[in-house]
Amino acid sequence: MATVEHAFGALAGLGIHGDVTMDIDGPEMPLLDGGAAAWCEAFSSLGIVPSAPRLRVLRAATLEVGSSRYELAPGPGVDVEVVVELDNASIEPFASWTGDAGDFSRRIAPSRTFAQTRDLEELARSRISRHVPPEAVLLIAPDAVHACGRAFRSDEPACHKLLDLVGDCYLWGGPPLGRLRAIRPGHRANALAFAQALDEGLFGVERQAAIR
Repeated sequence: MATVEHAFGALAGLGIHGDVTMDIDGPEMPLLDGGAAAWCEAFSSLGIVPSAPRLRVLRAATLEVGSSRYELAPGPGVDVEVVVELDNASIEPFASWTGDAGDFSRRIAPSRTFAQTRDLEELARSRISRHVPPEAVLLIAPDAVHACGRAFRSDEPACHKLLDLVGDCYLWGGPPLGRLRAIRPGHRANALAFAQALDEGLFGVERQAAIR
């Protein structure tokens, strides 16, 4: 199943770590609004009691995966930050989230997926964007950001990268309790970094507990 990260990001952002079964007809999840706002609305309507993540950072470490870097440190709660590097200098490169479901729904979930103009030829050849509605995607050029529908926020690309990271973390039981700072994250690098962290004993896995 492809492109699960937005739905999983919504589940993680709302603190839903169980009691959900998804029945999907097809090879991938729908892009919907380009972020996770629609998923958050749907999952919130289920009335599921949130629970804490299963993962906890046990010790400080830095992991290098290609050009991506992941910094881990123990802490009492979720503390996620991403740093992005894009062609447009006017874009805010930082986004962070400390585990609050309301903040995730308001600020992180609506952040749309994006593409850079330098990647357009490759996207056209792959045809992966042929069913994407224009209002669900930001197009980033060196001197402008093109958006349909609602206005663009300068931190929106970084917030979307944070959404992707949180969604990828969910596959492993995260996002973890503790500090996670990701510099130039990507889906493949996220998966490799979490697999390495688990292999090296950087994470502990805890029993789920409801958040009252």
